[in-house]
Amino acid sequence: MKEKILLITICCLLLITGCMSHNDNSKKNNEENNSNRINKTKEEDEKLASINITINNKSYTLSLEDNKTTAEFIKLLPKEYKMIELNGNEKYVYLESSLPTNSSIPSLINKGDVMLFGDNCLVIFYKSFNTKYSYTKIGHIDNLPNLDNGNITIKFEK
Repeated sequence: MKEKILLITICCLLLITGCMSHNDNSKKNNEENNSNRINKTKEEDEKLASINITINNKSYTLSLEDNKTTAEFIKLLPKEYKMIELNGNEKYVYLESSLPTNSSIPSLINKGDVMLFGDNCLVIFYKSFNTKYSYTKIGHIDNLPNLDNGNITIKFEK
């Protein structure tokens, strides 16, 4: 009888010890996974937060939107584009490939907005105005100067 009680006690202790060990490992794994997920998210956010652009040998920061269009645009960089003047308020260039879109009608375009018209036309607006056209927003350039002096070359870099 004592042997059975001793055997049952030993089995219970082994079972409890195994469960505790499993819980500790699970907790450690969860903490590591959460830490990796947080670090990865911070790295991804930093990568997609902004990029540098150069216009007429002057550097600007393009603050990026967090969307699929922007993520695919970033994959094309670094790139230099000759952008064509249009309507006295924008510069545009057709990209070598199509990008995913999620277009909407912004009603107001702000000076410094960088948008995709259709699925392959990159547009930089250097004047604010109302619009009825659809665009997918890529980002915004603060302190963008007036660019109305014809065609320009812009370099985009990560």
